[in-house]
Amino acid sequence: MFANSFASGFLSIFYSVGSSPLSLWDKSVKNGHIRRIIDDEVKSLVLEVAGTNVATTYITCPIKPRASLGIRLPFLVMVVKNLKKYFTFEIQILDDKDMRRRFRVSNFQSTTKVRPFCTTMPIGLSSGWNQIQFNLADFTRRAYGTVYVETVRVQIHANVRIRRIYFSDRLYSEDELPSEYKLFLPISATRDKVTKARSIIKGQKQTETEEMEIQVAEREIPSGAPPSPVTTAPEEAFKSAEAPEDVETSVAAAAGDVADLTEVEKGEGEVDATIHEEGMDEDMTEAQEGEEHTVATVATADEEATAPSEPTEAAPSEPPTETTEEEAEAAPAEN
Repeated sequence: MFANSFASGFLSIFYSVGSSPLSLWDKSVKNGHIRRIIDDEVKSLVLEVAGTNVATTYITCPIKPRASLGIRLPFLVMVVKNLKKYFTFEIQILDDKDMRRRFRVSNFQSTTKVRPFCTTMPIGLSSGWNQIQFNLADFTRRAYGTVYVETVRVQIHANVRIRRIYFSDRLYSEDELPSEYKLFLPISATRDKVTKARSIIKGQKQTETEEMEIQVAEREIPSGAPPSPVTTAPEEAFKSAEAPEDVETSVAAAAGDVADLTEVEKGEGEVDATIHEEGMDEDMTEAQEGEEHTVATVATADEEATAPSEPTEAAPSEPPTETTEEEAEAAPAEN
């Protein structure tokens, strides 16, 4: 089909926007569908190939079974959307030994197997739209040790949404691609992606900060002195969780602060123990003095109780008065 085309630049074999995007393709549908829909992310027409069995629902180019594309460009690029279902595609090439080889790529295989005429390999797609770049010349050389000549057939199986399929002579950067080969996302969708990415980064930073706080808390050494109110590293250590060097420096500084706090707490514990011992000595001294004073008081009281009492002199009594005879005679007369 394209054997006589100029083998340079870009050569597109499928574009979802147009009057007949499947003019070069044949279709096979069983328990599925192949139709154009408007994708909610790019807000444009795309081709959806979906089915319950990936082997029975597919599109293939060229239409005739024995025809050949004859494309000599070594790079195959596909702009597809991951539907988070089983998906596979197959490329048939011709090498310098005039042998037709097939490369079958799928997202449900985990290992690469090289057989004489077919090589199967896994592929991992990210969420949303992806650009698959396939170096046919390199894979042919690594798998079979031969030289890639041309591409014979391309076959895309379910389940996937396709925007464009093209060949190129080399890999082009986003700035070098023509505008019709780029996948433009609406501004709102771009903003949603940026917001989502920022929220993910913010959550990762918060998780890293919490992990650092837990690590610092685990490194704290308990002591007998009262706990210090500062138990974590300063806030400057957690402000920039993006740079690994800053994180290591912050953790080291936090560990040093914890070691200093431990020494201070040990010093305070020794001072408290010294003050406590001095207080106990003073209390014991006062108690001993009180006991000595009490013993002295008791001894004095005992001495006073056991001392002999001195005899007391009796007051002289008045001499008895003598009654004269004249007074005795005068007394009855008065009565």
